Amino acid sequence: MAVLKVHGSAISTATQRVIATILEKGLEYELVLVNLREGEHKREPFISLNPFGQVPAFEDGDLKLFESRAITQYIAHDYASSGTPLISFEKMPILVNWMEVEAHHFEPVSSALAWELVFKPMFGMTTDAAVVEEQEGKLAEVLDVYEKRLSQSKYLAGEEFSLADLHHLPNLQCLMGTPVKKFFESRPRVSAWSEAILARPSWAKVLELQKKNH
Repeated sequence: MAVLKVHGSAISTATQRVIATILEKGLEYELVLVNLREGEHKREPFISLNPFGQVPAFEDGDLKLFESRAITQYIAHDYASSGTPLISFEKMPILVNWMEVEAHHFEPVSSALAWELVFKPMFGMTTDAAVVEEQEGKLAEVLDVYEKRLSQSKYLAGEEFSLADLHHLPNLQCLMGTPVKKFFESRPRVSAWSEAILARPSWAKVLELQKKNH
């Protein structure tokens, strides 16, 4: 079996999403570092792997993929018998539904807040308080939906951890280090769910990798 290759950066949330999936599956992989500050993601050889010039890109033998959620779904399906079961064919409609919720409702607002509260300060830029306030309102609405859903099951797609939960990890981690953390902690079920998924051993390994390559 060829070793999986992930072309990306350990500080990239999208790259982290893919690595967490690989680790949950207990698979061997190689992280091929792409220097974002030097713009390596915008030129060859990386641009041949992802024509949109965004990390990560992924290789499994002759197969080449980009877009982190497409990669995680491929890994979960193609390596279904390895490690943690991240998909359930019996619950596929619910699983897909909540993966879409993450992509279209949680991702936009959490990314906007992470940009303002985490990455702008990191790059010496000024946080836009008006944007933060607007996005906090949107986040509260999303988390109210999550609170209701999590009153019905431990995880978003049922009683077992799945891709629907895993996809949240990178942005959730970012926000837990900011004042926005209060929006999660003030909702008991959302708070318990957040703590549970952030405590996954696979995620601890992702954070260790991030520290080493920061």
